[in-house]
Amino acid sequence: MAEIAMAEIGKTVLDSGWLAARSTEVELTGLQLTTTHPPDGPTSPWMEAVVPGTVLATLVKNKVVADPFYGMENEMIIDIADSGREYYTFWFFTKFQCKLSGTQHLDLHFRAINYSAEVYLNGHKKVLPKGMFQRHSLEVTDVLSPDGANLLAVLVHPPDHPGSIPPQGGQGGDHEIGKDVATQYVEGWDWIAPVRDRNTGIWDEVSISLTGPVKIIDPHLVSSFFDDYTRAYLHAATELENRSAWVAECSLNIQVTTELEGSVCLVEHLQTQHVSIPPRARIKFTFPQLLFYKPNLWWPNGMGKQSLYNVSITIDVKGYGESDSWGHMFGFRKIESHIDSATGGRLFKVNGQLIFIRGGNWILSDCLLRLSKERYKTDIKFHADMNLNMIRCWGGGLAERPEFYHYCDVYGLLVWQDFWITGDVDGRGIPVSNPNGPLDHDLFLLCARDTVKLLRNHPSLTLWVGGNEQVPPEDINTALKNDLKLHPFFENQGENALTMEELSTEFNDPSQYLDGTRVYIQGSMWDGFANGKGDFTDGPYEIQNPEDFFKDDYYEYGFNPEVGSVGMPVAATIRATMPPEGWQIPLFKKLPNGFTEEVPNPIWEYHKYIPYSKPGKVHDQIEPYGIPKDLDDFCLKAQLVNYIQYRALLEGWASRMWSKYTGVLIWKTQNPWSGLRGQFYDHLLDQTAGFYGCRCAAEPIHIQLNIATFFIEAVNTTSEELQNVAIEASVWDLEGACPYYEVFDKLSLPPKKVVSISELKYPKSKNPKPVNKEIPLKVTTKTFFRGSSYEIEVNVQNKSQKPDPKILTYKNNYASRYDDGDFDMASLEPIHDEAEEKQRAGLVQRLCRQFSRETDGLKVAEIDGYDVGVAFFLNFSILSSKPDNKEGEDTRILPVHYSDNYFSLVPGEEISVKISFQVPQGVSPILALKGWNYHHEWHTVV
Repeated sequence: MAEIAMAEIGKTVLDSGWLAARSTEVELTGLQLTTTHPPDGPTSPWMEAVVPGTVLATLVKNKVVADPFYGMENEMIIDIADSGREYYTFWFFTKFQCKLSGTQHLDLHFRAINYSAEVYLNGHKKVLPKGMFQRHSLEVTDVLSPDGANLLAVLVHPPDHPGSIPPQGGQGGDHEIGKDVATQYVEGWDWIAPVRDRNTGIWDEVSISLTGPVKIIDPHLVSSFFDDYTRAYLHAATELENRSAWVAECSLNIQVTTELEGSVCLVEHLQTQHVSIPPRARIKFTFPQLLFYKPNLWWPNGMGKQSLYNVSITIDVKGYGESDSWGHMFGFRKIESHIDSATGGRLFKVNGQLIFIRGGNWILSDCLLRLSKERYKTDIKFHADMNLNMIRCWGGGLAERPEFYHYCDVYGLLVWQDFWITGDVDGRGIPVSNPNGPLDHDLFLLCARDTVKLLRNHPSLTLWVGGNEQVPPEDINTALKNDLKLHPFFENQGENALTMEELSTEFNDPSQYLDGTRVYIQGSMWDGFANGKGDFTDGPYEIQNPEDFFKDDYYEYGFNPEVGSVGMPVAATIRATMPPEGWQIPLFKKLPNGFTEEVPNPIWEYHKYIPYSKPGKVHDQIEPYGIPKDLDDFCLKAQLVNYIQYRALLEGWASRMWSKYTGVLIWKTQNPWSGLRGQFYDHLLDQTAGFYGCRCAAEPIHIQLNIATFFIEAVNTTSEELQNVAIEASVWDLEGACPYYEVFDKLSLPPKKVVSISELKYPKSKNPKPVNKEIPLKVTTKTFFRGSSYEIEVNVQNKSQKPDPKILTYKNNYASRYDDGDFDMASLEPIHDEAEEKQRAGLVQRLCRQFSRETDGLKVAEIDGYDVGVAFFLNFSILSSKPDNKEGEDTRILPVHYSDNYFSLVPGEEISVKISFQVPQGVSPILALKGWNYHHEWHTVV
């Protein structure tokens, strides 16, 4: 039970102790539940509830229904179209302790409910309006229990139009969900199965807040810059509500601090204003601007530091004391955007610097809406680790939560936020449905305006977009354009920029706008995105020939908001999320035209598997490495293709930075379900090799090989010119031969430019054959831990003899080439025969006798091997060791952050990798290393 001590101003989150029950199984009324007959625990029909979360999340937690993420179990769960809405209408119940003094007030907050609800507190009923994306704040001061023990029950109803799922599936089912203001993906898409309860539930934070007679409501923070960013102003405004029967004489304080080293805070500004608020009145107050000289700027990932200030606003009422407080992290930054005349693509500038957008599309963390700060932190850090700089919150999903935006602020991810319109569901689907969007336009706009107020203070929030592949209905679109129009200061840039004096005297303060600082674009394929006219010119969404990404005719327009491909996870994830019949790999079926068709098993098909071939267009990208023999072999080869595919995609776009392209967003970076397409990490939070292909390609300074022209290119996305640069280029085969090596030195790399260095004379492969060598490695580890947090520094060195004295400093591309431009990768095929397996057993025995020692905190291991060659496609994992491990159990510790993974080492080369993770209680972590050359994992206890 949550408790609040008397006279304690502030917020308490109600995130534990909830119970839930199906409404048809509860014979009591809300009045009875919150007075005379409250449930006394998780006894039938009541069960422990997931709040925040959905009804389905609660049912899964209590094993009332099967796990919809596992195999075909989702088919065992009754769909709301078959059960009726009552089946997923649920009671949620909790208790909290709170006693007030005579002048205190208590508000009960629901940050979001889907879709409508009746709230009962101590026998008093209040009905919440409909809509998935609006906050609800109820003053409950007069209905609190005198003894402080308060009973809260909430009856939650599903969306009004949950729709049904046609036999053929489709994007958004029968599109009925589009009549409501709710998530549209829940009827199923080409990357997810239908969500049976349509996300019904208390899916976001519930809290109570205690205030004095005056409360602070929705402050708005804005920064403006002058004199080349040496002078900045913080603009702030807030609503204030006086709930007393007398005039409130108030001292309104705003304080801005920044954190120094050692958790020491420096107070940058402290200002106090006197405010008189009439009784029962709600006013808007604008602070005088606060001047900052050379503030620390907030930069996107890859451009600089994400400097954040802590802004706090408090209000003291004469005769009472502190009445309310509010705080928010704030970043000083300026974002500009316009359509580029050269490419037709949309350009973005941050703090006056052009930024080449390399990002991804995002749906949501979890399709049961089990959202948490910990999950959000991992999700967003993963995106930063991939060197991405933008996330698009897709219109069929959520208006993302403040915790999501907080970590985007922390890690420097720009955010494109769609509103809840999709072409498939709102007027452009097959059949055409909901041509006028949701039924209740006023509700849509109410949710939109409330969402803007919820998110507008986050520096990561970059632009608002009306819908996905569609514009909102005309009246909604017109209202959004007006509501989100730019303040004149942000509309007039360059020579027409306003002075501070003009800003102060001629226009309202920017903080008085609903937003006023970010552009509003009516749809994801309009105004600088795709062809800019709304035609379906995003995509494609399938496997590609890697070299095609570099070709002139690959994509015609300047900014592609969606381009997608494969996303097979590692074998351990398949075993963890599917029964044995789902471990069967696709049948490789040869077609008369020479192409290969992959025929997946039914479980993979249900989980939306994208094949690694496109008959008639793209030859199977796995097949050149040899037909896979089993699940492990298939997934390993799929990871190699994932790496090449996504590295080539981003390198192809970077090759034409500014000359043809201004940005690209990959469809998509992750799955909210156990899907088998379009992802850099799976729902269990294990990365695919595509994650590291993306990470490599999106480095701020990157050397790449244009595999269409075979010219070496240097990409510098930073604002600094690099002088006296040397670039090494080399070609290796897996046997350790280096037929090509060249150094290009004394180079200059101008800022924000791509420089073509030289054509690489790629040697022809002669008699390629399978290679399966035992390459000796030296692994040095140093472990740091505090509590359950671990960090390992690992150094891996290829100890095989160098064929010549050249020292290499950079990784190689993973494909060989014939002179006619064809690729040959058969030399990468690992061998699995009995004789070699016996030799491998000998290797395992030698590993068991490995030389290990502890020296000054270091642990050194020698992995025996007698061959010379490339240690190819090595990857780490962290496993758990505990006494009760069961055979076949998934022993991975997830999530894990690696500074690099899926890497290769030529003879003599070494790499340092940092690994960080949290360890569950009672578990000993094990560091595992495996690779293409090694059929058995090397392990060491951390």
